[in-house]
Amino acid sequence: MGTIGERLRQARMRRVWTQENLARASGIPIVTISRIENGHHEGQPRQSTIRKLAGALGVEAAWLLLGEEAAEGKAAA
Repeated sequence: MGTIGERLRQARMRRVWTQENLARASGIPIVTISRIENGHHEGQPRQSTIRKLAGALGVEAAWLLLGEEAAEGKAAA
């Protein structure tokens, strides 16, 4: 997958979660999640945001941020 937004949506959909579910689980506002998924977030999301989203979704932060193939599908440490 090409963008962080695409990977975020993919990981969220695998869990069959809405953006609201992810917001509750991660502590990240829905508006931020929506902006990231839709490519409207200015610049790169903060590292802390990536870590919280990855932790809530059970994926590696490196995969979510960079799409590193080796990290795909691994549980977050």
